[in-house]
Amino acid sequence: MGTTAYEWSAGEIDVLARAVVHAPSVHNIQPWALELPDGEALLFERGDLAVPYHDPHGRDRAISCGGAITHLQLGMRVLGWATRVELLPDPARPELIARVAVTGARVPSDKDLHRYSAIARRRSYRHAFTGQSVSDYDLDDLVAASPLAGVRARPLRGAEELAALADVLEYAGAALRHDEGYQRELAMWTFHEDELGLGFGAGIASATLAASTLPWAGLVRPGTALPDRETLARRLSRETVLVFLTPDDTRADHLRTGIAMEHTWLAAVDMGLAAAVQTQPFQLSEARSALIDDLCLPGHPQLLMRVGHPAEPVPQSPRRRVREVLERRHGGAAAVQRPNG
Repeated sequence: MGTTAYEWSAGEIDVLARAVVHAPSVHNIQPWALELPDGEALLFERGDLAVPYHDPHGRDRAISCGGAITHLQLGMRVLGWATRVELLPDPARPELIARVAVTGARVPSDKDLHRYSAIARRRSYRHAFTGQSVSDYDLDDLVAASPLAGVRARPLRGAEELAALADVLEYAGAALRHDEGYQRELAMWTFHEDELGLGFGAGIASATLAASTLPWAGLVRPGTALPDRETLARRLSRETVLVFLTPDDTRADHLRTGIAMEHTWLAAVDMGLAAAVQTQPFQLSEARSALIDDLCLPGHPQLLMRVGHPAEPVPQSPRRRVREVLERRHGGAAAVQRPNG
């Protein structure tokens, strides 16, 4: 199946760029750039945006780019186009992470429209959820939300599994709390609202962070109180936690994880739920291995997703301007790439 010759209009360019801009990313660094040649969308990973202490191997950055692929494909579908996605399509250009091609006209499905509409409402919810449980019906839908083969979202259930997860989170929390490089990096990417100007930019807005300490929700800081494993397990028992697994641990697996993650996240938002993703424990190889062994996991855990009913509204972290996502970086210099034609 070939690519349909089509020249993007200015309005369509804006729709696609805004969809990508609002994808979730590690520390909200938004590590991507977009080109829109005729009939295609090319998504690039920006290597100049990195969090080396948190993400030394670039796993989280690739997962972030996977989430942007989901948004890009949904944007193209709601514009009325069928699409074909190629991951890492050109070995000579490793920064090109996806080519999404138009293959013909297509009426968007109700699922496409619902998930696209959820993009603007999606937030990283790092607060405590209400006491209302996620129903088994909704949980089944979340597990089945991603159409992507090779990525499995597995709920963690029962006292033994939650105790094993509590062990990993307790260990990772203590390690990250005392990691000076990680803490400097986290502080560098956290902004107070008076530093945000008109609300454009990158990084984590302090208003999105919980006032109380939530070490099981990630972003452990030097002053974060770390409960014992029994307390952690008890808190986790009041939440729904999914672990995303892949059969291998390649860059393509990380991209697929991000694609699946974002389909699940948008499905949760469409159900009226909130979610947040945690990857920090899996950057510690010993913590990752311990969870695999303790839970007999049939694959490589890539991320944890907490899902629940939100107790309060959370503001959105800042986003880069649309024109920034349409810039390519060459040797540190920005070059504006315009659509062909």
